Amino acid sequence: MNSEATAPVIPHWIDGAERVSAGGRTAPVHNPATGEVAARVALANADEIDAAVASAQRGFQTWSRYSVAKRQTVLFAFRELLNARRGELAEIITAEHGKVLSDAMGEIMRGQEVVELACGFPHLTKGAYSENASSGIDVYSIKQPLGVVAIISPFNFPAMVPMWFFPVAIAAGNAVVLKPSEKDPSAALWIARLWAEAGLPDGVFTVLQGDRAAVDGLLESPVVQAVSFVGSTPIAQYIYETASRTGKRVQALGGAKNHMMVLPDADLDLVADQAVNAGYGAAGERCMAVSVVLAVEPVADALIEKIAERIQKLRIGNGAGDADGEPDMGPLITGEHRDRVAGYVDIAERDGGRIVVDGRGCTVEGHEDGFWFGPTLIDDLPTTSRAYQEEIFGPVLQVIRVSTFQEGLDLINSGRFGNGTAIFTNDGGAARRFQHEVQVGMIGINVPIPVPVAYHSFGGWKASLFGDAKAYGVHGFDFFTREKAVTSRWLDPAAHGGIDLGFPQNS
Repeated sequence: MNSEATAPVIPHWIDGAERVSAGGRTAPVHNPATGEVAARVALANADEIDAAVASAQRGFQTWSRYSVAKRQTVLFAFRELLNARRGELAEIITAEHGKVLSDAMGEIMRGQEVVELACGFPHLTKGAYSENASSGIDVYSIKQPLGVVAIISPFNFPAMVPMWFFPVAIAAGNAVVLKPSEKDPSAALWIARLWAEAGLPDGVFTVLQGDRAAVDGLLESPVVQAVSFVGSTPIAQYIYETASRTGKRVQALGGAKNHMMVLPDADLDLVADQAVNAGYGAAGERCMAVSVVLAVEPVADALIEKIAERIQKLRIGNGAGDADGEPDMGPLITGEHRDRVAGYVDIAERDGGRIVVDGRGCTVEGHEDGFWFGPTLIDDLPTTSRAYQEEIFGPVLQVIRVSTFQEGLDLINSGRFGNGTAIFTNDGGAARRFQHEVQVGMIGINVPIPVPVAYHSFGGWKASLFGDAKAYGVHGFDFFTREKAVTSRWLDPAAHGGIDLGFPQNS
């Protein structure tokens, strides 16, 4: 096991090369399956923050002058390199995050969808033209990049979440400073090397490692024009308020408490399969994970039995695999986070919840120091409990019994989050009413994790999204560009109009 002193230090990526931190501050990066300190990550100081932003500004000056055709060539090259070498990136994600390799690969492929969307950016960044809007006057619009933009990404998707933003930002002509989570920072560095190999000019993609000091430095920088963030609601709100005060554009995606409503006519075997997949995949460390199953009676008892039966068959282990192959679920990201998740189960138990399956105390033979937490199922939890009202972000699934469709709908709509939700039913009328009346940004109908494809946009309502723009899709291109409207007249030398001091009018 590496000691705190001998673990290698993960650097920044500034001006197209690794930059070893001179600041001296670092944070541990663990292998969650073993508990080992695998590396330490540099935590940027003020000089490094300034250097990263200055490099990005120089990169923007170069990149924004590239023709559309040249930019598109670099994007296609990046896409091809990522397709060819995505296995390398998946291994890095598994080693630092803990998720199983197939899940890491799936994360990359969902991010690659946004890269592919961005490859077609000329269509999404073109303006519009109105000829002869008034006599001899043409009006047209052009879309231009913002400049330097910052991305602050979470630990749970170290590749996919940044890829929600940077392909669109770069395609539109901006320069990006990415501040990855200090818990799993190596994926960002690998992506930076890939961009360089694809031919992206130095400074257009910068990786600034760090903690809150780096975040605040980007929020306060007068050079940074926009901030994209995904994480918890309190931090999303802080970033939105802080960056907005300095005149920046902000898209800040916050937390969630996603409900799955199950009507009595639903196929309970299908529902149980999907509830397990959506509740325990990636160890529940997903902002779109199903946290609550709303069982419209009389299905709760039968559904709980089916879910519990499936949970007992899940295999927990090292996400990289072992002699028995790949497990179903890996560890949580840190010991601190594991203890936080366990604390919510303790709260649920104290508040009267019935622990049907208990993941506390889970261990894996040979990796006893890993950050393990087994799949947990809770019944009869009062909705007044903090364990129901707050985001747990772990493999904890709660079943709430409701008597009617309306009771379940009201429960969802009364919550402060509005990220994702789902309904399972064979009743088209009920599904249609649900999608119309539920106050949530992303809705699944017999789909448990309704993450939109790249040409639509990702984002919730209420305390799950701060700012007006969602991630990727048309929203993304609107966010990373600003429009100019040009009114143009080329005078006919044979037909001067003379002096007219009146208010301009169309004619």
